[in-house]
Amino acid sequence: MGLFNRKPKLPPADRPPLAPDERMLAWAAAGNGEGDGVVVASNLGLWLPGRGHRLGWHDILKAVWSGRELTVTPAERVTERDGYLVVADCPAETYLLLDPGELPHQVRARVTRSVAYTAHHEVPGGGGRIAARRVAGVDGLTWTVRYDPGTSADDEAVAAETDRLVAAARASTAPADV
Repeated sequence: MGLFNRKPKLPPADRPPLAPDERMLAWAAAGNGEGDGVVVASNLGLWLPGRGHRLGWHDILKAVWSGRELTVTPAERVTERDGYLVVADCPAETYLLLDPGELPHQVRARVTRSVAYTAHHEVPGGGGRIAARRVAGVDGLTWTVRYDPGTSADDEAVAAETDRLVAAARASTAPADV
């Protein structure tokens, strides 16, 4: 990158409170209609304006780059079951990035890299996506299920089938004995 193409450093006042083992990868000034801020991608996750905490890469269900806007859909934890979490979509958050630099690339790469397994399955009365995600600083995989709209997460038959499907997925991804 040439001297004149280099992005200026992020002013200290705009830096998020990074953890000791966290480093910034990319950043961009952003607006979301409720005031301006800065979007920061780090090795541990994504810092969004107006949030006092980072979203881990594994907590982002969807991230879309339109060429001008970054739209992020975080996961909301609905319930914890034996060996996995049931999650749902939080409202999508959209940020206009006028000088995005490497930020969209880092977001795409990090969210994609966090996914170790994903498959959609039918369950009684609907369907759901089972995913295993890598969490920075945590050994092993974190398993989640995101049900399709209209699928009852509280139905006993749905829960039983989901338990069976997650157990089968976990077994299929377990390392073979060496």
